[in-house]
Amino acid sequence: QVLLVEKAGRRSLFLAGLTGMLVSAVAMTVGLVLLSQFAWMSYVSMVAIFLFVIFFEVGPGPIPWFIVAELFSQGPRPAAIAVAGFCNWACNFIVGMCFQYIADLCGPYVFAIFAGLLLIFFLFAYFKVPETKGKSFEEIAAVFRRKKLSAKAMTELQDLRGSEEA
Repeated sequence: QVLLVEKAGRRSLFLAGLTGMLVSAVAMTVGLVLLSQFAWMSYVSMVAIFLFVIFFEVGPGPIPWFIVAELFSQGPRPAAIAVAGFCNWACNFIVGMCFQYIADLCGPYVFAIFAGLLLIFFLFAYFKVPETKGKSFEEIAAVFRRKKLSAKAMTELQDLRGSEEA
């Protein structure tokens, strides 16, 4: 796993894992919806579950721990990892406790909720999460500073254009 992360990069593996999980969640939904019409859809659902787990283990399972450790300097890193761990386990607990109720409510479309969330996670990661492979903390922090400065510059530019029109 570590060799794959070092070779392919954190962000690309994370995005690939999210994409695979999204496709698997859609396949699980289709399999469950069409199960009453086609008996072989049970195999589609089963393969989709296995692929979902595989893609999770390649991307969203381990990669966030790499990224959290690399986004923070030595001082705040333990606190950041503790907060990330708390959020991870709290969300796992909530999903575990609520899944049966949501499945009863949504029926075969229960995994469509997961697909929607995975799409949101993918878009967030695509636009906001930088590649941290081979970069020092200072280089990663500089990426965030550049994004913040460019957003501020765009706002100032819009303000200037607005005052010119008045």
